Amino acid sequence: MKINDSSRVGRVNPYRKSAEAQAASSDVKKSRKDEVQISTEAKEMLSSLQGNKKLDELKQSVSTGTYHVDAQKIAEKLWPYMK
Repeated sequence: MKINDSSRVGRVNPYRKSAEAQAASSDVKKSRKDEVQISTEAKEMLSSLQGNKKLDELKQSVSTGTYHVDAQKIAEKLWPYMK
């Protein structure tokens, strides 16, 4: 007895279609580039911090390792939130 599966004639492989669609979308994704926009308010804040003497002193003390954190002051600031 010879069996012919006639329902398979002309059938499209759904996995192949899916793979082709993913390949096409990955080409589109590769051509896109990320973009960052900085608001004018953020630019103003950055420019105001550029010449800040106290900030420069803090950066210097942290980089040299002379910055000291006072645990008593931190505890005093956290105490109201612990009640």
